[in-house]
Amino acid sequence: MSFPSPLAQPVRATASTPPQATPHRDLPVPAASGGRIVLWVVAALLGIVAVGLILYFLAFLGPVASIVSAALALIPFALVLTAIRVIDRWEPEPRGLVVFALLWGAVAAVAVALAVGLAVTLAAPWLPEAVSTVVQAPIVEEIAKGAGVLLVFVAARRAFDGPVDGVVYGALVGAGFAFTENILYFGDSLITGGAEGAAFTFFLRGILSPFAHVMFTAATGFALGLAARSGAKGGAALGRWVVGVMVAICLHALWNGSAVVADFFALYVTLQVPLFLAFVVGIILLRREEARLTRERLADYAAVGWFSPAEVDMLATRSGRSRAIAWARSLPGDRAAAMRRFIAEATSLAAARQRVVSGRDPRAAADERVYLERATRARSDVLAL
Repeated sequence: MSFPSPLAQPVRATASTPPQATPHRDLPVPAASGGRIVLWVVAALLGIVAVGLILYFLAFLGPVASIVSAALALIPFALVLTAIRVIDRWEPEPRGLVVFALLWGAVAAVAVALAVGLAVTLAAPWLPEAVSTVVQAPIVEEIAKGAGVLLVFVAARRAFDGPVDGVVYGALVGAGFAFTENILYFGDSLITGGAEGAAFTFFLRGILSPFAHVMFTAATGFALGLAARSGAKGGAALGRWVVGVMVAICLHALWNGSAVVADFFALYVTLQVPLFLAFVVGIILLRREEARLTRERLADYAAVGWFSPAEVDMLATRSGRSRAIAWARSLPGDRAAAMRRFIAEATSLAAARQRVVSGRDPRAAADERVYLERATRARSDVLAL
């Protein structure tokens, strides 16, 4: 007998674990959306643009300065990626989308910013540098970066579940942009000011403000994440994106303005540091909301016998996950990897169930079946005798 949804299975009062999954040579995977093809095509085009940027750096900065500045730029880039990984640990985004977001920020957004900057310089050479820094750069860069987040939202909507996902994609685009931009800044400082000039620029951008671009574009991602969570489409989603981009532009302009028209270090301490702390607090609150939704959706399965209440507590809390992995590591053969798969599949299952409940994804019920099978298979691997 078949049922329309895994949750339609009859309740078994004595069952605290789900039944064995139907035997498969390979575990099923959720059907890929057609939009992913668009992203792959765009990524291929970005690869060509990246070659052009590399040639530009070599011509503008020279081989030595390019290599040294790239090595310096890797330091804050690694720090930022580590922080994003911590944010994304609850429900990791697909690796392909992670790479695409980074590539968009590092290549497409930078290419757009350079092209517009060159066009403005040729068309209006009399324009004051302060206007370019405080007005032009924030508008052009945040629209260019935000376009990448919007593209992920449209082409890979099923991997864009809510505000945390939006923040992650926005942060990744911002991290990619900052990496490439830092190469330009560090290299230019090295050429014009020597090692001392490069060290000072590294201190300003790599130590004091490695998360600046990340925060700006994360605001755009957050707005799109709210659109995803509410099921907004078309003009409604685009309107949320516009609001997010405007917030990003304002934050960017405020940051650049503090370095041009005011005492940078005074504003850094009194405004930028509190802003960063508020950003961190916001991330913590979003993570808690993500955990709450995971618990709520997995509780739906516990109510019909697929999971036990103890398993829901384990899967929906960071401390429970840590204890579960530690316990699995103590089992014969070290089954921590299987436990991590169980946690990951259960989290994806909860996200798919949320899409079913919200009604925003007609294909979510099919994903729900797939993730339920993958989760039960992973748990069987953990508990195998």
